[in-house]
Amino acid sequence: MNEAIQIVLFMVALAALSPLLGRYMAKVFIGEKHFMKPVFGWLETSIYKVSGVKSEEEMNWKTYLYGVLLFNLFGMVVLFLLQMFQAYLPLNTEKLPNVSWHLSFNTAASFITNTNWQSYSGENTLSYLVQMMGLTVQNFVSAATGIAVVLALIRGLTRKTTDALGNFWADMTRSVIYVLLPLSIILTMVFVSQGAVQTFSHYVKATTLQGTEQVIPLGPAASQSVIKQLGTNGGGFFNANAAHPFESPTPFTNFLEMLALLIISSSLVFTYGHYMKSKRQARAIFITMFILFAVGLAISLWSEYSHNNVLNISGNMEGKETRFGVANSVLFSVVTTDASCGAVNCMHDSLSPLSGMVSMFNMMLGEIIFGGVGSGLYGIIIFIILTVFIAGLMVGRTPEYLGKKIEAFEMKMAILAILAPSIVIKLFSAIACSIPAGVSSLNNAGPHGLSEILYAFSSAAGNNGSAFGGLNANTVFYNLMIGFDMLIGRFGIIVPVMAIAGSMAKKKVTPVSSGTFRTDNWLFVMLLISVILIVGGLTFFPPLALGPIVEHFLMNLGVTF
Repeated sequence: MNEAIQIVLFMVALAALSPLLGRYMAKVFIGEKHFMKPVFGWLETSIYKVSGVKSEEEMNWKTYLYGVLLFNLFGMVVLFLLQMFQAYLPLNTEKLPNVSWHLSFNTAASFITNTNWQSYSGENTLSYLVQMMGLTVQNFVSAATGIAVVLALIRGLTRKTTDALGNFWADMTRSVIYVLLPLSIILTMVFVSQGAVQTFSHYVKATTLQGTEQVIPLGPAASQSVIKQLGTNGGGFFNANAAHPFESPTPFTNFLEMLALLIISSSLVFTYGHYMKSKRQARAIFITMFILFAVGLAISLWSEYSHNNVLNISGNMEGKETRFGVANSVLFSVVTTDASCGAVNCMHDSLSPLSGMVSMFNMMLGEIIFGGVGSGLYGIIIFIILTVFIAGLMVGRTPEYLGKKIEAFEMKMAILAILAPSIVIKLFSAIACSIPAGVSSLNNAGPHGLSEILYAFSSAAGNNGSAFGGLNANTVFYNLMIGFDMLIGRFGIIVPVMAIAGSMAKKKVTPVSSGTFRTDNWLFVMLLISVILIVGGLTFFPPLALGPIVEHFLMNLGVTF
């Protein structure tokens, strides 16, 4: 009963707070007065002066996209070099060596794409400087990049006969200063008060009750833990991630971590509604996301609490943190894979087959069930365009969305955005299953081994970053393959999204008539959910059938791998 109450409280808090934060962000990005302007307005002005950015100058989609790509390329190079020369840089209290070139590439690609996949143990691999100047900085700016891209798409959909989509540098700056930074400061203070560590001290050596020496890692963990959740970045300061008591000390911080994972992504839906001047449109998208989230959670909870014939128990605690229990571990696994975030508080490798499949399928859908900060909204808008096109074919009308015609160019770009991550997931998984460099890293055989590989490439292409576990990914093969997977999964969607934004911005708006197909009612919500599930099912049912589904039936027969 206690666990059920916590789940209900989480859902209520998410539904109640999202419209409020969404309205605030709309004020920030539309340019209306808001209460944080007097507090941080000087910082925004100072950044523009130092950088030479003219925030009032708007960009067309190609210039905006150029800014996105250039900024991320610069960030990737800087993060790569920080790791390669870590041993010679300050704030390396444990004298950690330089990171290998292939792991540096993988980590740089991971953090600039908002993925935060980690093929390493944070406390044993990266110095305090690299954790802060490299990873934490990217946690802010990669999230801000996602927000900026969705703002450009929103303007393209809501403006008419123009090529102006805003200013990338201004959008990113405001995202950091007025949204991510204030929330991070507040939550960091809460986490420190609960026992999360925030220090530059050396690691501490302690003597256990058995008389052995144990090294206890420390560091500025609280500040990074907060922004990794708010920015749907994921990863962890420590290898145990959100299960580590120095990252998430109490059930209360666990609750806040889960809420932080979804709150900005879900609130951006209502920001979109304010741009459209239509609360009904925003509610339709939010309800779609919420239904998919609730159904996935229900399946995961049912599977996890069902009887396990291999272990002969129900509600298996293996691989789960005793402070949080089964329900909060399952809720976290669903939330983090819905939110394009790699943070975990349990081993997904230890989840029941169907629970693991739900987490995997959440990522395979394109991280659109709330999704990443910004990326979740522009991802589901791609599916909205596809749904509107299909509905138009069914009724014999030219498809329209928000009064603008959906034509061949928009459909080509939408299909490209859907296909890019799907292709690399299946292609790269097939390659890994076919060569010794891929299968030699497995910890399990059979369908569970396939799930380990499939999950890794799904996590990378979806820019999620969570790990199934059991797979040794810190090899040249996996670091390079997963690195390229993350880059394609991020920019293979951003490029067509920006192209759609530019094309739609130039179009005129057709007045609403009796024949207009509505996109703000329950009929459209059900149609959108159907399209999302059909596309995901047709694309990924075969590998899922060979992996977690087969494993589920074998588990019921008492067979394990």
